[in-house]
Amino acid sequence: MPSFEDISQEYNNLDVEVEIKSEKSIRSDLLLGFDYEYSQSGAEVIIDSDEFTAVCPLTGLPDFGTLFIKYVPKNLLIELKSLKYYLLSYTNVGIVQEHAANKILNDLIEKYDPVSITIELDYKIRGGLHTVVSVSNQN
Repeated sequence: MPSFEDISQEYNNLDVEVEIKSEKSIRSDLLLGFDYEYSQSGAEVIIDSDEFTAVCPLTGLPDFGTLFIKYVPKNLLIELKSLKYYLLSYTNVGIVQEHAANKILNDLIEKYDPVSITIELDYKIRGGLHTVVSVSNQN
């Protein structure tokens, strides 16, 4: 059975290469929308997913979080299957947490032009630190 010192030496020699994708691999072209027939209602749509993941651009270690999208649609609604594929395209992308929230916000504004939208990414605790990033836009 290996001793703690043996394991410690192996740990210090541990050097793992992790493939980190660039932000260019995020597939905003996958986002689809369909006509919203009640644009004057002011209804707020809330979508959440606890499966958001990207990686730290420095270490390649994963960041896991819950994503909340709150928006008031103008003319288009977010098609959910396409949103799921878009979010999956963040897997293995090296992006800092604050940039991820802003990238999602900008992509959804560009595609759907909502009356208002808020993106909140509530990340799992890493290194004893809990991070929540919230960004908004109102037309």
